[in-house]
Amino acid sequence: MNAIHIIPPQTGVAFELNKGDILTIIDPLGQQVSDMVAFNREDPKEKISAGKSMDFEESILLTKGNFLWSNRSRKMMEIREDTNGRNDFLLAPCSAETFQIMYDNPEYHPSCQENLQQNLRPFGIELDDIPTAFNVFMNVQFDENGKLSVLPPTSKPGDLVRFKAEMDLIVALTACSAEDSNGGTFKPIHYIITDEDGMINQ
Repeated sequence: MNAIHIIPPQTGVAFELNKGDILTIIDPLGQQVSDMVAFNREDPKEKISAGKSMDFEESILLTKGNFLWSNRSRKMMEIREDTNGRNDFLLAPCSAETFQIMYDNPEYHPSCQENLQQNLRPFGIELDDIPTAFNVFMNVQFDENGKLSVLPPTSKPGDLVRFKAEMDLIVALTACSAEDSNGGTFKPIHYIITDEDGMINQ
């Protein structure tokens, strides 16, 4: 069995993780963002929270050693390894409106919000339930006045972020669809699910 799951460009997936599972998200070609959201499998109203995570971790730049927290102030995931070191928890998943408002593009465009929604629907999770994503590999910068800019990711081919599940979870991932977030190109994202000993779980 091939341990690596492939998310094609501009698509997404959703799956379950058991408490203690290790999720490794890999940027195989470099400069590709992956939006990640997580929900308590027993009660999906409990979900990943950008505000709680940045509050409790006292940082807007979360990396190895930090935890991702829920809206109920509980640890959901621990970041065990991060070879790139630059992720974002400020910006919402790109949506159809993102491309209409920010790209001046009225035509249909794939989006992370759509991909998250479609893949989470079988778990009973709908659009309005989806929180701000943890944007793996995303390079958001800000100036002294707080103005934000989205620059190409600094991730290189093979860079990874490794998470440990702190509870039973439903997780959704994308290979981000926004041009600015990915340096103007769209590439796949890989992921692997193992136990603590590195044995393949899914």
